[in-house]
Amino acid sequence: MMGPAHSLSGAAAWLGVGAATTAAGKPMPWPVLLVGALICAGAALAPDLDHKAATISRSFGPVSKRLCEIVDKLSYAVYKATRKPGDPRRSGGHRTLTHTWLWAVLIGGGASVLAITGGRWAVLAILFVHMVLAIEGLLWRATRGASSDVLVWLLAATSSWILAGILDEPGNGAGWLFTEPGQEYLWLGLPIVLGALVHDIGDALTVSGCPILWPIPVGRKRWYPIGPPKGMRFRAGSWVELKVLMPAFMLLGGVGCAAALNVI
Repeated sequence: MMGPAHSLSGAAAWLGVGAATTAAGKPMPWPVLLVGALICAGAALAPDLDHKAATISRSFGPVSKRLCEIVDKLSYAVYKATRKPGDPRRSGGHRTLTHTWLWAVLIGGGASVLAITGGRWAVLAILFVHMVLAIEGLLWRATRGASSDVLVWLLAATSSWILAGILDEPGNGAGWLFTEPGQEYLWLGLPIVLGALVHDIGDALTVSGCPILWPIPVGRKRWYPIGPPKGMRFRAGSWVELKVLMPAFMLLGGVGCAAALNVI
């Protein structure tokens, strides 16, 4: 799928989690619902770090472009080193390593460890990166062109500072879910894991499928492209994505948000 659909699906997924926790009698504080939805929207773009033309490659200027090149080469090297006889030969690393459940867990887990060991500045860095991606994904029409980059970064930095301050207030969610001393912001890894997995599921619906299960082998393939039957798949950017899935994600996100806040 394309960046905007990935971001919308990520935000909708976290709002759905918020609705589920409310239904279970343990509602999220509203700052956790808001921040988690934005982080998940940003994290839903991150698996495309292996693609030089993806939204994330343009989000942080030359730094992200160079990082995408490195991750592409790393992913390709891992693919070649672990492929089985049934896996096809390929020339690049897109939709390999960063599109797996293992990558999602490692990235989310790493973010959680960074959040609880690195203090406030680590939390702000995690928020900033994902706010930039969320803005690029959700407001993609307004952020086209290199001239908007600085404005996006300023908006992301400002919103990160404000949201971190709100979360730090007693009862607002810094210690949500993990309540022991020193575990503040441990939950930040959860929307990151969810966003990456939602991205992978979205890509699995397209014609190429997605090797979500790696390194678990399926038959003669270690990089088995999980997906629905061929007739139910669509091409990225097609009318199915733009006219059906994106409106559905917005509707589901709205319903999830209302349910999470006990409005319905």
